[in-house]
Amino acid sequence: MKNNSLEKARAKSTAIAATVFLAPALLLILIYMIYPIFDTFRTSVYKWNGISADKIFVGMENWKTLISDQVFWMSFGHNIVVMIFSILLQIPIGLLLATFLDATGKKTNIFKIIWFFPYLMSSVAIAFLFNYILSTNDGLFTGIATFINGKRTIIDLLGKNPQALFAVIGVMAWQFTPFYMVYFIAGYSNIDASLYEAAVIDGCTRKDYLFKIAIPLLGPIFKTACTMSLIGSLKYFDMVFNMTQGGPARGTELMATYMYRLSFSEFNMGYGSCVAAGMFILITFIALLFNRIFVVKEDY
Repeated sequence: MKNNSLEKARAKSTAIAATVFLAPALLLILIYMIYPIFDTFRTSVYKWNGISADKIFVGMENWKTLISDQVFWMSFGHNIVVMIFSILLQIPIGLLLATFLDATGKKTNIFKIIWFFPYLMSSVAIAFLFNYILSTNDGLFTGIATFINGKRTIIDLLGKNPQALFAVIGVMAWQFTPFYMVYFIAGYSNIDASLYEAAVIDGCTRKDYLFKIAIPLLGPIFKTACTMSLIGSLKYFDMVFNMTQGGPARGTELMATYMYRLSFSEFNMGYGSCVAAGMFILITFIALLFNRIFVVKEDY
């Protein structure tokens, strides 16, 4: 009886401690994450400018407009392009850099700092930096083209479509690839060193070890990295908005920039909330579909 009562007392004490420590975090999640989602869906059924106290209930009219909104679906298409190229660029390059750093050891630690530096910069600062680099007047590419041709040659990457979208994708890859580099370095560090030693004893080359042992063991990390890149690509905003404002001719318009323009430039908060809610549904669906299709073996 004493043992049972002691176990119950300990379980009760553990439950109280867990509640006390988790309550602040759960409260913040509820206030800043869960409530805004529900409030966005609630606002999406109103016509509202975001300022006045008067809200006009319009039911599903905003959602009917969203379904046939060509700009929204064009923006979604741009997000899909960004998503595909972000995964194809950031993940493989990050893995390549991590593989190089893992193979060379401490003697190349300086490259960790140099290559990680872009990720430490603000997206807004990077946007302004590359606006100057890609400038048609005295930008880097215009300068190189002028030098090669021997005469004034203008390279306009941000003023034409579809070059503008791919230029923005390249800048995104420059900033976020270092994150995946560090992520894969952490993955390599979790692989038992004895596996490499056993592989060498069995006659494996470094190439065989990488492609047949190390990289397959990174499967779960690779899946998580792709999921993070996918979700991040579908909600990009600050860099695109500060580089192109969605232009030229909506050529770089993304769902987030379209939502911002509707809500805070055109003061159509009701429909802007509907676009935000549509974003939430699409991002959730694509992320769940990706995780359902992309299955990796986690136990070896």
